[in-house]
Amino acid sequence: MASTVLGQTDKAVDGVLITGFFGVLALLSWGLFLFALFAFIDAAIRREDAYRAADKKTKPFWLIILGLAAVVMKFFSIFSFLPVIGLIAVIVYMVDVRPAVKQVSGGGGRGGRRGGGSSSDGPYGPYNR
Repeated sequence: MASTVLGQTDKAVDGVLITGFFGVLALLSWGLFLFALFAFIDAAIRREDAYRAADKKTKPFWLIILGLAAVVMKFFSIFSFLPVIGLIAVIVYMVDVRPAVKQVSGGGGRGGRRGGGSSSDGPYGPYNR
């Protein structure tokens, strides 16, 4: 009788662990989808000429790539190779394209300020005069 109870307990523990594992995978999948969606929205709000001025691919190119990445991350299993390719595309946009486009379009200021400024600038002007 003790072996029956232990066998049922082991199956219950296995069920909880498997459910938890797939829960973590679901959260990771949602996180990757939201990351790709953020990159897509960011690419959509940037100016078309800023992509050309930064010598990056065109805005429609990045919208298609990032849109496909978001769709793939939403509908394909994280164990597939397609979400990995989509994640690489999103990382390339976020690390390489986005900073270049922001700098060209004048959105590269620090602390949320527009128009740049020195790192020694305070809210009312420079600290060191």
